[in-house]
Amino acid sequence: MRFEILGPAKVLGDDGEPVSLGGPRVRGLLTLLALDAGRVVGAEHLVDHLYGERPPEGVANALQSQVSRLRRALGRDRVEFHPAGYRLAADPEDVDARRFERLAGEGRRALAAGEARHAAALLREALALWRGRPLTDAPLAEAAAAGLAELRLAATEDRVQADLELGRHRELVAELRQLAAAHPLRERLRAQLMRALYGSGRQAEALTVYQEARRLLDEELGLKPGAELSAAHLAVLRADPALGTGGAVAGGDRAPSAAAGVSRQGLRAQLTSFVGRSEELGQVDARLRGDRLVTLIGAGGAGKTRLAMEAAERADGDVCVVPLAPVTDDADVPKAALASLDLHDALLSGAERPPVDPVARLTAALAGRELLLVLDNCEHVVAAAAELADRLLAACPGLRVLATSREALGITGESILPVAPLRLPPSGAPNPLDYPAVRLFADRAAAVRPGFAVGEDNADRVVSICRALDGLPLAIELAAARLRTLTLADVADRLDDRFRLLARGSRTALPRHQTLRAVVAWSWDLLDESEQRLAARLTVFVNGATPAAAERVCGLPEETLFALAEKSLVEVVDGRYRMLETIRAYCAERLVEADETDAMREAHAVHYAELVAEADSHLRRSEQMEWLALLDDESDDVIAAVRWTAQSGRGELGLRLLANAACYWWMRGHRQASARLAHELLATMPLGAPEGLEEEYTLSVLVAAWSGEPDDALRGPLDGLRRASPLDYMPGKLEFLTMMRSMFTGPPGDIEVVLALFKSSGEFLPPWQRALSACGMAFMLQDAGQPEEARSEFERALAIFRELGERWGITLVLAGLGDLAFEQGDYATSHALAEQMLEVSRELGSLPDMAESLCRGADAVSRMGDLAAARAGYLRAAELSRRAGSGDTMAWAQVGLGEVAMLHHDVEQARASLAQAEADCPDGWYSVHSIRERIRDGREALARLVSER
Repeated sequence: MRFEILGPAKVLGDDGEPVSLGGPRVRGLLTLLALDAGRVVGAEHLVDHLYGERPPEGVANALQSQVSRLRRALGRDRVEFHPAGYRLAADPEDVDARRFERLAGEGRRALAAGEARHAAALLREALALWRGRPLTDAPLAEAAAAGLAELRLAATEDRVQADLELGRHRELVAELRQLAAAHPLRERLRAQLMRALYGSGRQAEALTVYQEARRLLDEELGLKPGAELSAAHLAVLRADPALGTGGAVAGGDRAPSAAAGVSRQGLRAQLTSFVGRSEELGQVDARLRGDRLVTLIGAGGAGKTRLAMEAAERADGDVCVVPLAPVTDDADVPKAALASLDLHDALLSGAERPPVDPVARLTAALAGRELLLVLDNCEHVVAAAAELADRLLAACPGLRVLATSREALGITGESILPVAPLRLPPSGAPNPLDYPAVRLFADRAAAVRPGFAVGEDNADRVVSICRALDGLPLAIELAAARLRTLTLADVADRLDDRFRLLARGSRTALPRHQTLRAVVAWSWDLLDESEQRLAARLTVFVNGATPAAAERVCGLPEETLFALAEKSLVEVVDGRYRMLETIRAYCAERLVEADETDAMREAHAVHYAELVAEADSHLRRSEQMEWLALLDDESDDVIAAVRWTAQSGRGELGLRLLANAACYWWMRGHRQASARLAHELLATMPLGAPEGLEEEYTLSVLVAAWSGEPDDALRGPLDGLRRASPLDYMPGKLEFLTMMRSMFTGPPGDIEVVLALFKSSGEFLPPWQRALSACGMAFMLQDAGQPEEARSEFERALAIFRELGERWGITLVLAGLGDLAFEQGDYATSHALAEQMLEVSRELGSLPDMAESLCRGADAVSRMGDLAAARAGYLRAAELSRRAGSGDTMAWAQVGLGEVAMLHHDVEQARASLAQAEADCPDGWYSVHSIRERIRDGREALARLVSER
């Protein structure tokens, strides 16, 4: 199927017959899709170019209706729907406009290579595709149509040039007179007409053409003839033989820079080294080779301008840099470009000079040139910069534009390249200087403090400074500059007040680049009122926010958040919208000024209380892993919310947060951190459980007790738990409390009564509590010396947990079955069950449970006689326990190491390991009574070993 849009829209089927398209809207839709065949065209773009500035009500339905009509004409598979818009499923070569562009480009390259005959054939084939005004059925696509028309004219000029080089001067005179009359400011056409006339023996007429062109350029634009027209004039005056023999006049069909040397206007030599952007520089080079408009976007101080200058320095051909930072009015953007190109008004009086559109002057000046135009710092005049770039690119085929901005220009054909902060070393990186943020600091610090180097003695501090400054090059340079008067430690210690510290930059830098505050303030001032309000409110999030969470907490629509992302105030990472810490610090100051801090903190805490309450039950069902991953992303904000409730006296809200997050923290192994958090909260609640929150208070007390030895404030509530009746083991709201209470207190006193109670009521419990109760019964039956009955209950519990897809419950049952096998001397089965437990614990990502699995496996292989494997398992368990801050598994691992040491008769190692186990073992928890018994047995065995020696 062929698509023709270089004239009225037309489609030819595979049989070569025209396809009936229908009304003008359908033809317009086809034209817009064919223009970008094979690529998704945004629905908003289609609406704008089909319906204009005043689309009808229900325009989305209207567009869908046109799409349906076009699908009926072409076939449903030809017009594909995508979330971002629609796509014409066609090879670009099947569209005449795209085929024309390819042939014209090949012809131009052949001409440049001196293959005039081949070039002429290619260019004639390209021009033969035109049937009238381009994009006739999409009258609102003016810029695209103008661009195609300009390409057609350039291709015509190239074809004329090829014919001139083939000696067809006389044949071209009439055509060139018509073309020059239709395009009086096209200097290349005038130069070609002069050459055709001279080659036809009409030297005087050729000189007259030059005089007319010079007068017209002066009167219309205040310009002198360019290099190409001047070269043709000089060649006629000199009677250059090349004019009549088919040879090229100097500068004839090449860019002016080829004759006059490469021009570098506004490109300053840099005074500092370029650090850490080699990959990005390669990306810019590649984009500029493939795209005519490339925009570098990123936060203030990220290094966009410096990257653009380095890319411009490497670019082939002419370059002009247009600094837009000093421009304050949109109307002055084209004038700034004129000034940078050194295009000034001629010295004529005001009465003699008609008003000239600056963009028209730029278009005339750049139409025949191959130039890289750098529009630097567009964000405050982004609309004007976008309009200028669009018009120039459409009219000047040899032009490329490289823009820097904090937001994209937002025009068709733009290739956007985000410029991120410099890479930072991850925690524990062996050589921080392998990372560009640290290299930049080292380089700039050595410039102000000779002899400065990053080494083992200061690397951690340098990394902390770079990390605190988000890897932003400008901030790092400002921090390094302070080493003129401060020590490295002073700089690091004062970063809490970064805006005061980093307040002395280069005197010659732009005012908004002289201090860190000015950099961020410039971005802030470019926001509208609602964007500023959201930017300030968003600072209550610690780890960024999803669009839904931001809208819920901040009370502003998610479209405002998207606008902040487009303006580089927030960055999008895995679906979360985050602020760099420097930007967050500035916006937090604005939140304080608005007197909204407490209100936003409360809204934040309420949101996370609702989130963890919703998540809690999902953590014990088949969707467990998805909700664990979700809470991983939100964990820092949950912690911040709890901490705020403690600091602000909102203890009841804090209890709900803590209690509903307890299962997540346990399953992920965040036990020590959450215990400290619970201590902070409970310290603000000396009167005990608020009415109606008894379960939340109890669970929070148990979370606090995870850390080991309880303090005086916890002993009373914990003693009360030990006196609880069996009925208290079944909470009404928080089913996870069932497990926590049992781990702390152990089974109630009368096991027979409890077993009877569980057997009579267990079937009426929800599935997870039913499985947990069966597991609890199994442990009690095991203690009562009924292993087969215990195994039956364990297997019943395992079946329920597996049906639920609840992995932590599965590890609990595997541990119980492994203990049964161990007690019966079946160490191979015990080891196999420990390996299964380890695999499930890895899936959960729980370090304490992984450590427990390793300890169980090491216990088994130790009894099987493989002491080396046992020792390796205990050591690995000790390492994981240390990382998790899990005292019970650390104590278990140390007891095991002590036992292995005794078997090797290493008394000192055994004594040290047992002492460490006793220090690590939590006090008061029933679940660790077996470890305490092993410590006691180990000390007795060690005493016997010493006495025997």
